[in-house]
Parts: sequence; structure tokens; C-alpha cells
Amino acid sequence: MSSFLKGVDQRTSLAGMNRMELLLFKIQGEQLFGINVFKVREVIRTPFISPVPKADSRIVGVADIRGQTMPMIDLAKALDLPSIPKDKYSDSLTIVTEFNSSVQGFLVEDVDRIVHLRWEDILPPPDSLQNVNYLTGITRAQDRIVEIVDVEKVLAEVSGRQEEMSDEFLHANQDKTAGHNFFVLGADDSAVARNQLKVTLDKLGIANKIVTNGRIALDFLKKWADDADKGISEPVGQRVLMVISDIEMPEMDGYTLTTNIRKDPRLSDIYVVLSSSLSGGFNASLTEKVGANKFMSKWHPEELAQAIIDRIDEVKSQIEKSA
Repeated sequence: MSSFLKGVDQRTSLAGMNRMELLLFKIQGEQLFGINVFKVREVIRTPFISPVPKADSRIVGVADIRGQTMPMIDLAKALDLPSIPKDKYSDSLTIVTEFNSSVQGFLVEDVDRIVHLRWEDILPPPDSLQNVNYLTGITRAQDRIVEIVDVEKVLAEVSGRQEEMSDEFLHANQDKTAGHNFFVLGADDSAVARNQLKVTLDKLGIANKIVTNGRIALDFLKKWADDADKGISEPVGQRVLMVISDIEMPEMDGYTLTTNIRKDPRLSDIYVVLSSSLSGGFNASLTEKVGANKFMSKWHPEELAQAIIDRIDEVKSQIEKSA
């Protein structure tokens, strides 16, 4: 089954073209679910699982996969669906994933195939479900609805990790943001990442708007640019401290968002940070190619805050020089 994903590393040419590949799988019954292939290391028959005392009930144990011990997560239970019975583990498959600097296995009933899609073919969940479900997008394949699972949210809940800025860090840097009218626009399809970004910006006292994909972010910036054209507001570059965007998002990915920002002379001077839960040199190189200013692997709060503060220091220095 590991050969099922042979050549994943060669698929990076899709990045930057607003295209992606989705691994389709079944958790229970015939409903198809999906996960970005870039998050997947391999698909294997579920190995022997050793129980872990007092672990979260969604973690069914740990397994040794190719010399690496990793948590095994029952994805059905994580999504409030009936769990895979223990006596059926040997009949199930495990999707081994790597993202957010973490490796883990998700137990699923079956794996279907990989499909090649455009990000614009993937729609965000309905607004009424944005923050209450475990989906980052919905699309169609084989004339059937495919629900794309927010595995980052699943992992965050199962692991119980809720990183925050330390009081010491916040106290040492509060004066750098005080007294200035800074604004940051964020875009991310993961509810966990959106919440982390908003909490960080709020604690720094920075006005912000966080949206779910690049298309919404671009429309927002163009609306502000139109207002500037009408003379009812300042140029966008003077209003927006920076844009912080995920790379993999429905409708429009971060690379395409950045390309469109650079093409519009009214937006072209905006400082853009691209982020991804996926590590890899292709992200850094494509970030430079599309004209983004900085790439970050999905951040720890203090790393994100430091990047924001560094940008504030840069802007303050530019203001002082032009004064």
C-alpha cells in the first residue's frame, strides 16, 4: 500500500499553480473524505498497536512504523462517528501524516484514490459551520461529495497542546505595538490556525481580520483599494501592516493570492508572509518566486509574534527616515 503514494515528493510542481492532489478515503460507510497529499507520508495496513494508559480516548495507542514510534488516532472517533472495533484494526488502513512538525497515524476504513483538483474547485464549508465542524473544504469527485478533514484541528484537540505567548514575552514587547494603528489581514482554512492567529494579534493589541481563504482576502484588499481610488481612504499599503496567509486553502491558495497582490499596482507593496503546516524547500523557494516577503512553517505563537514585531520595527524605521 505504501507504493500507492509513490512519487509524492515529485508532485510539488502543482504548488504555485492553484492546484493540489487529494487522497480520498472512507472512515465509515460510503461517504468520501479527503486529505491533502502533501500531508501524507504513506498509507499502510494498520500495524500492531500498543495501548497507552490514560491517553485521550481518540488515541488508540502507539505503533512502531519504520523505526519511528507515533500516536495512532481513530479518525472516526475524533469526528464523533462510531469507532473502528479493536478486532477490526487489522482490516483497517493507516494514513501516516506529517504536518505541524508532528508525525501521526490516522486509522481509516479504506483508501479510495488520489484525485487532481484545482483549489477553486474546493469550496469552504457553509458559514454556519465554519467554527463548529472538522472540515476545511468540500468538493466533488466521481460525482460524489468529498469532505476535506481539518486534521490540524483533530490533532490539536487530541494532543491537548494550546501554545500561547508567555507573559514575559508579551510584557517585553507590548510597548512596540502601543500607540500605533496597525492592521493585519490573515487567511487560513484551518479553524485552529485562525484562532491562534487572532489570539496572538489581539494580545499584541493589533487590529485584524481573519478570513478562510485567499479569494476572500483578495476581495477584501481590492475593496480597500477601490476606496482609496475614490479618495475616501488611504492607500492599502499604508493601512495594512502585513498579510499572513496559509498556502493550502480552498478557492485560492496562498501562492495565487500573493501573485495577484503583486500584479495589482495598488496592492503590490503589501508585506506578505506565507505559512504552511508542511515543511519543505519547495515552500521557501516558491515563496520567493511568487514575491512573498517571508515564509514560515506553521508557527508557534511567539515565533509568529516576533515576525509581526520585526515588521513593526521595520515600518517604524521607514517612517523615521522619511520624517
